[in-house]
Amino acid sequence: MKQLIWSLLFFSNLALAQGFDQSHAAWSVLLKRHVVVLEGGKSSQVRYAAFAKDRAALKAYLDTLTGVQEAEFRNWSKPQRMAFLINAYNAFTVELVLAHYPVKSIKDIGSDLFNNRWKQKFFKLFGQDSYLDQIEHEMLRKPGAYDEPRVHFALNCASIGCPMLREEAFVADRLDAQLEEQARRFLSDPTRNRYANGRLEVSKIFDWYKEDFAPCDKFFARYADTLGGNSKDVVFLDYNWALNDYPSSSRS
Repeated sequence: MKQLIWSLLFFSNLALAQGFDQSHAAWSVLLKRHVVVLEGGKSSQVRYAAFAKDRAALKAYLDTLTGVQEAEFRNWSKPQRMAFLINAYNAFTVELVLAHYPVKSIKDIGSDLFNNRWKQKFFKLFGQDSYLDQIEHEMLRKPGAYDEPRVHFALNCASIGCPMLREEAFVADRLDAQLEEQARRFLSDPTRNRYANGRLEVSKIFDWYKEDFAPCDKFFARYADTLGGNSKDVVFLDYNWALNDYPSSSRS
């Protein structure tokens, strides 16, 4: 345990001394240690109880994120900016869960109307008080910024119904391949997406963010081999908000 903490602190200090670490090595170390890949790679769960013991190391990584200035961020390549924002969203989501753990669902943190967990300003980004919805909707999904629907398969909301938390950090030089793998992992999981009874039964994500996937019929046609078929008859499955905690029996 001490060796892990020291190695993560080393990565963090190295990043501060030499500029931001675009490999996000400290985050990858934590993910490889605490993310459990399931169903042949179609889903994952998180050992939150064990992750809590590495919270100091997580906070050290988060400090490197908050230390990035907006002017520096703007000078990065588009894949570097996108990887940074995806990793920030996922890492701060884990921190939010750990701050309230144990919980049965991320929706148990705050409420939809008051102190909404996705609108809580519990961290700083580019010198400003920030929140998870800001990263997702105001940065990553901002029209004209990235226009990448596969980002929905990279962001993890700490729930069983959500696309899996990847077992490594997203990095600029492999970002396209990572996003494509995340898409196919999610779409190949029959508990969340499937072709059945002559129709597509898919995640509510495709309903909530249908404008990002438009035209949806072409998007589903692209992944017909992964879904097991294609149809213009589409229904949306119930979303499972249970915490993606390991071990868990909440998958259905």
